[in-house]
Amino acid sequence: MCAPPWSPPPCSEAVWENMARMCVKNRRLDVARVCLGNMGHARGARALREAEAEPELEARVAVLATQLGMLEDAERLYKSCQRYDLLNKLYQAAGQWQRAVETAETHDRVHLRTTYYSYAKHLEAMGDRNMALVYYEKSDTYRFEVPRMLLEDVLSLEIYVNKMKDKSLFKWWAQYLESQSDMESALRYYEYAQDFLSLVRVHCYLGNIQKAAEIANETGNRAASYHLARQYESQEEIKQSVHFYTRAQAYNNAIRLCKENGLDDQLMNLALLSNPEDMMEAACYYEEKGNHMDRAVMLYHKAGHFSKALELAFSTQQFGALQLIAEDLDEKSDPALLARCSDFFIKHSQYQKAVEMLVAAKKYHEALQLCLDQSLTITEELAESMTVSRDSKDLPEEARKELLEKIADCCMRQGNYHLATKKYTQAGNKLKAMRALLKSGDTEKIVFFAGVSRQKEIYIMAANYLQSLDWRKDPEIMKNIIGFYTKGRALDLLAGFYEACAQVEIDDYQNYEKALGAMTEAYKCLAKAKMRSTEEQEGRLADLQHRITLVKRFVQARRVYEEDPGEAVRLCDTLLEEADLDPAVRIGDAYGFLVEHHCQQGSYQVAHRKLEEMLKRLPSVNVSYYVSQRSLEALQLAVGVPLGGVRGAPQGRSTRRDSGGEEDEVEEEEVLEAHQGD
Repeated sequence: MCAPPWSPPPCSEAVWENMARMCVKNRRLDVARVCLGNMGHARGARALREAEAEPELEARVAVLATQLGMLEDAERLYKSCQRYDLLNKLYQAAGQWQRAVETAETHDRVHLRTTYYSYAKHLEAMGDRNMALVYYEKSDTYRFEVPRMLLEDVLSLEIYVNKMKDKSLFKWWAQYLESQSDMESALRYYEYAQDFLSLVRVHCYLGNIQKAAEIANETGNRAASYHLARQYESQEEIKQSVHFYTRAQAYNNAIRLCKENGLDDQLMNLALLSNPEDMMEAACYYEEKGNHMDRAVMLYHKAGHFSKALELAFSTQQFGALQLIAEDLDEKSDPALLARCSDFFIKHSQYQKAVEMLVAAKKYHEALQLCLDQSLTITEELAESMTVSRDSKDLPEEARKELLEKIADCCMRQGNYHLATKKYTQAGNKLKAMRALLKSGDTEKIVFFAGVSRQKEIYIMAANYLQSLDWRKDPEIMKNIIGFYTKGRALDLLAGFYEACAQVEIDDYQNYEKALGAMTEAYKCLAKAKMRSTEEQEGRLADLQHRITLVKRFVQARRVYEEDPGEAVRLCDTLLEEADLDPAVRIGDAYGFLVEHHCQQGSYQVAHRKLEEMLKRLPSVNVSYYVSQRSLEALQLAVGVPLGGVRGAPQGRSTRRDSGGEEDEVEEEEVLEAHQGD
């Protein structure tokens, strides 16, 4: 047979312990587990296994050192990883209480009170009551630990209670005295502790119920009031009992006593202060008795039972109560209930409340019809309450838009154009919104709405509206008119506006040069326009071209006057032979030009003849509107006869020009030049 393999002799326990100590130095916890197992150190192995939950390696090694009695190494390891909580426990376990307290006070304040308490228990066990009392106070456990500790020394305990002046200790001592049947002293200490319930309780026990009532009334303590109410009830003092139940806010007990003893007036007040269940109970009581039905309705309403309250109000015809109940109804209420309320209000001519009920019941069309029938103003708040959001599932999209348009139609009838505009816009009908806004006459909002709508028709509508304003004095309006017609691609309308501008320049300012520019722009726009009738377009173009030609001839006559007055006169005479000269060139302007020229040349007979021709062609004309007052006076002096139609200085063209017309001309000229070639 072969010999068995050689194996080392078993190590002694001392060897394993030395190896475990080396594991503390080397921090080899895996080897330490083997050593502890071979040592048979079950407690150490368990502690090491529980220490695995600690995140720091030093803390786990310190646990091993503690189990091996290496306290200095454990202390050093705990300090290195700053685990002062475990260091505190180590000191306590080692009986080093002063070091434990110092550690808690400086580094482990979370466990400070616990440390004080543990030290106090240790001191008490060692028989040092004075120091134990100090540390019980520091741990804030003196209120129950000190009485327990000093219970056998009653005199010391009484001295301590009086010294501390703590309400909890006063109450404890008062209870102790009460247990010893020293009621007078107990009352005094209960008063020190401000324990009003115990004061009332003891006074009731002693039969001093009047004193107990004074305390309860003065302090308002609910517990004391409840105890006193029970005492009065047992003595069948119902009113006093109800009073103190009320002060204790035990309304159900007070209501019970009122019902049992017929105190209906007090019952109503108590029920209103109580919870919904008690309100319902009181309401049923009033309904069963058949008296004070208005109180029953009110209590049902306050308790949240609207249907029951309304049913009772309807059956007893309580109009005032119905109004109060209706104020708390909303869209979450029963639609049938809301409809019934609206019918009741309509029957009693309370149409505004009826509309509110119909809106709450989501019967918007009926509400609108009632507004129209009874001429009720649709306020913005009412309109918003009838506006269904897009996310709502109550109405499909088409029905929602139809409702919005109907709201807007009602607002239009009532003259609330801004609100109508808002509702038409929400319905997606911008054309109707613009029409409503035009009726409002709010120019600023009209311009803004047209700018953001970006619709051809709306641009044209805005421009047409702006033309109705005094655009001659506001260059900004002129710019908007031109811009809107351009954006709306209404070149024929833009051409008409330019023609209007040209006519203004001729009629108001006799500025044919600017008028010629405006007419040229009108011709360009009309040529680019896409009109339905080609014949109409060609006719307008031909007429405009002819007028432009006439104006050009008159402008040319004015321009050449400085260099060749004879040519200018000839051109002007030729113009006057045109049958359709006016309104392209006003006849009065042409004759006025000739009269002024001949007066300057001293040919007063010729000037007089031209003036007579003008008066024949324009019998009712104010001559001074076309001929200066100075020329007229010189002509009258030279000829020697009065001139028909000559009056004082007219308030016409020249006067307007003097009072700011030049500025208007400059502004309009800038606008027209800025839009050349649009």
